[in-house]
Amino acid sequence: MTTPPPPPLAHGAPALARLDADTATPAIVQALRVGAVLAAAEVGIITLTGPGAVECVQGLLTSDLDKPGDGGFVYGALLTPKGMIVVDGWAARQGAEVRFTTPAPGEAVALFTHSVPPRLARVGDRSADYAVLRLAGLRALAIAETARLPVPTQPGRTVSTELDGADVEVARASEGAPFVLQITLAGDAAPALRERLGRAGALSGPAAALELSRVLAGWPGLASEVDEKTIPQEVRFDEIGGVSYTKGCYTGQETVSRLHFRGHANRQLRGLEFDAEPQAGATPLVTHQDREVGRVSSVAWLPESAPGAPLVGRWIGLGVLRREVNPGSMVRAAGVDARVVELPFPLPRLEPA
Repeated sequence: MTTPPPPPLAHGAPALARLDADTATPAIVQALRVGAVLAAAEVGIITLTGPGAVECVQGLLTSDLDKPGDGGFVYGALLTPKGMIVVDGWAARQGAEVRFTTPAPGEAVALFTHSVPPRLARVGDRSADYAVLRLAGLRALAIAETARLPVPTQPGRTVSTELDGADVEVARASEGAPFVLQITLAGDAAPALRERLGRAGALSGPAAALELSRVLAGWPGLASEVDEKTIPQEVRFDEIGGVSYTKGCYTGQETVSRLHFRGHANRQLRGLEFDAEPQAGATPLVTHQDREVGRVSSVAWLPESAPGAPLVGRWIGLGVLRREVNPGSMVRAAGVDARVVELPFPLPRLEPA
């Protein structure tokens, strides 16, 4: 049994995430469309080890870690008792250990330490011990296999192996995630693995490449789409498989389940296609028919010209909007006109000039 979690942890007001043309390049979009991009993820790793590790995480995570059994790899969030998201991440189950990969390791450690009895599981922050690489793109699996990297046969699974003398964990994300494979290994072994995957055809990119993939996938970001009052259904957790309604009790479940079975979320994460560049420094508010209906949370330049051709493209983004603002609606967002669209965004075909 877990103890009640602490009061909400202050991860701060979300910032507007912005990717300009110097980071969202045609080469990255081309690699996502016909190859793969390899980048270091800006995350930390929390481990829970002991006879009750799986049970304790199961009682805190919105998704079901018990059902997939040993080797499962699932996305979910840890909530406040009132159902608000505190931190999100990917949980990998390996024997008596659970690894939780998250963009906010400090908050995850605090919540796990408060909630998990030491006799059931030891909580450790292993962020400094590991590097986490993510491979995104339509040919990620083929490139990994060319590099002779062991790959789970199904989404939502993880395998551990030894590669070039280093222990490596390869996890395969669920369908629709912003990346295909997550590779966890000792930091000093990462350069050799980057080289191996590069020879197989992966484009080595910055962390911004993963951020662009996240926006295209319509996947929520803790520092952008999620604030201290966000509940899972407002940021597409139903669509992306981040919440279970059959697993049993977990912290915050009452609010989440009641909303699912008896109501609806008042806000929804939507896509935005801008008519012009969102104004730097402009208020991120979104208005529709002279009424404030939400906020812009992420914007990105999306190239539509091939590498080496004159730069052509458009601005896209994500916004958390009132549910009555449906796809097809025209809004005013970040100082410019924009159209609300369904998620995820399709990858463009890059055309030469």
